Amino acid sequence: MFGLSELAILLIVVVAVLAAKKLPELSRSAGKSARILKAEKNAVDDGSPEGQTNPEVIQGEVVAPRPQNDDPARS
Repeated sequence: MFGLSELAILLIVVVAVLAAKKLPELSRSAGKSARILKAEKNAVDDGSPEGQTNPEVIQGEVVAPRPQNDDPARS
């Protein structure tokens, strides 16, 4: 009856017809997302503080971890 390529074309046409009102909004949001991702990538490549991957080490007091409470009724 129908092959895989015919079904794919039919599906694309049906989606385009049903989603015609939303296509401009979807393309605008995709463009905004691409611009944001590009800006973040450039920030990481430039080494700006937003893209800083190594945490800053601050000298200070070492705090011991709190002991775990084995008895949940006491908490």
